[in-house]
Amino acid sequence: MGAPAMRAPFMRAVVCDRLGDPSVLHIEERPLPEVGPGEIVVRVGAASVNFPDVLMVAGGYQHKPELPFVPGMEGAGTIHAVGADVTNWKPGDRVIFGVRPGAFAEYVKLKASGNLMRLPEGWSFAEGSGFRVAAQTAYHSLVHRAALKKGEVLLVHGASGGVGLAAVQLGKHLGARVIATGSDDGRLAVVRENGADEVVNYRTGDFVAAVKEMTNGKGCDVIYDPVGGEVLEKSVRAAAYGARLLVVGFTSGGPSKLMSNHILIKGLSVLGVRAGETILRLSPELGRDYVEELPRLAALGVMRPHVSHRFPMEQAADAFRVLMERKVVGKVAIEISSGS
Repeated sequence: MGAPAMRAPFMRAVVCDRLGDPSVLHIEERPLPEVGPGEIVVRVGAASVNFPDVLMVAGGYQHKPELPFVPGMEGAGTIHAVGADVTNWKPGDRVIFGVRPGAFAEYVKLKASGNLMRLPEGWSFAEGSGFRVAAQTAYHSLVHRAALKKGEVLLVHGASGGVGLAAVQLGKHLGARVIATGSDDGRLAVVRENGADEVVNYRTGDFVAAVKEMTNGKGCDVIYDPVGGEVLEKSVRAAAYGARLLVVGFTSGGPSKLMSNHILIKGLSVLGVRAGETILRLSPELGRDYVEELPRLAALGVMRPHVSHRFPMEQAADAFRVLMERKVVGKVAIEISSGS
């Protein structure tokens, strides 16, 4: 009788095999990815949960992966293996990565030339896991789309969220006066600690009136809005003449209805923000800009994520829920392996 067959190496992964609320997520064993030419395999230390992950699992996001799939758009970890022709990375390197999707697993395979950067010195895996999506969104919005200038007034909505907090940090770094809004005084205190000059709780006050008072009636030059709905609609009244309105998302649950006469009268520019699609469809050179500029900003500590919640893989659904319930300040991380 022959020897028993060797069992192929396996890993654990958080899997979505049907669309729905976070309760559909569960852990499965999957084959460990094998490295090929031009590829690396990363042992994931932590992965970050983003609002698009929630939408993807529910079937409401524009990118719809085939079922079953492993969610997660970004993470950080240690390189486990490299392809024979890979010379710029080596096993043991600590990295931040982007993937679409697949981050909520113990190991992930990536192109060595893809969305990959070194984890800054002193950063935890949890911090690194929350950098790429928020930083790229903020940079694309404020630098590429709005061309934010030193001395301008920047209004950031949803400022206690991941993409909001990154915009506050980057806006301050670029020399803008930053006014930040949110719905909780405790979370807004963290936003102020991260660079906001003024904060406004739009649940307890009128942010339009507050902005007008803070700017002597002029309004804001750039408005960064990942919230959508009524917040964006009201923002038109807080805009200066010629302002740029950045439509980053709609975490409020639905799109806005902007009045074209208001856009005309104030000479406004309404700019949609989709960093990844812009690179793919229009400007591949922007991707090279991110490869060079985002690591430089990370090394300076600009847009360093604030991680308010951490969960083990077994509680991935809970990580989704705290994000949906707006309890997160900055980022929520799923810790995959030890050392993060």
